[in-house]
This record gives sequence, C-alpha cells and structure tokens, in this order.
Amino acid sequence: MSSTPSASSMNKIMIDWKGNVMSGSTHKPLRGLILACFLLVGIQITDISQMNAWAGPSPSPKSTMPAGDAERGRAVFNGKGVCYYCHGVDGNRDQRPQLTADTTALIAQLNPPPVDLKNPMALHLKNDKQRARAIRGGHPGTGMFPDKRMTDQELTDTLAYLALLRGEGSPKR
Repeated sequence: MSSTPSASSMNKIMIDWKGNVMSGSTHKPLRGLILACFLLVGIQITDISQMNAWAGPSPSPKSTMPAGDAERGRAVFNGKGVCYYCHGVDGNRDQRPQLTADTTALIAQLNPPPVDLKNPMALHLKNDKQRARAIRGGHPGTGMFPDKRMTDQELTDTLAYLALLRGEGSPKR
C-alpha cells in the first residue's frame, strides 16, 4: 500500500482560509456560495455601468439653496434685514433711513465704513458663500453684526438682490 494519497482523494481534501481541512462535500456548497456572490456582484456592477452609460455624464453639483428672488431680497434688505441702516436704502450710501441720533452717530464712527455694495471693486467677499457667512455670522474686522433672524429663503433672496446691486444678477434667479 502506498502512503501517498491518490489524485482523486487529493481533489476531495481542501483547506479553508483558516487552515482547516475540508472534505469535498463541505467544499462544494461553499464554492457554490462564493461563486454565487461573485456572480451577483458582477451583475450589479454591470447594471450600474449600463445605467450610467445610458444616463450620460453625471450632472455637475448644483447648489442646494433654492433660487433667489431679488425683489423679495430688496424688501428684506430695506426692512427686516436692516442692511439699509449702514449700506443705505437700495445700497445708496448717501440715502440712509431716519434713525435715532445715537444709531446715526454709531454708524458714522464705523471703521472701516460700510462698503459700497454697488461698487464690485470695493467688495472683499467674492462669492455668495462668503456673503451668506458674513450676513449670518457678522463680518470680522467691520461693524457688521450677525443676522440670525433672517430665514434661509430670505437670505437667498437677499443674495440675489446683492447680485443685482453689483450689476451681476437679474430680478429672478
């Protein structure tokens, strides 16, 4: 008798990933399960790639903010937002509303003075994200205080109005 296993008996003895010896009867269901998993993953990848091929290139990321309405933003700017106290009615710095003497004196002392929103060259905030952050949280280094009362839609509308003041926007975005 030979002490070496025959070729047929070697095919039936397998070692799993932990190093345990498996018989042929244990190995076949496991091999079928692994094959089924690979097949399912392959089908899913094929389906996804085919969907993407039909869909065309993925769209560029869009802003999650709703569209702004500059006319509603004008009402916020000249009302609830009190932006016009410092920046002037409709952004005209020489047209400030009637304010108490104390408030007028405080605004006159601001250093740096409120920026001319109609002069794009004078503006330091270069995008709506920066502008929104300054409106919500205040503008460091200036007298601009945070406005936490404005809703998200009012903020978006105000940003649309500010674009109009800069000559970049249209009444509705």
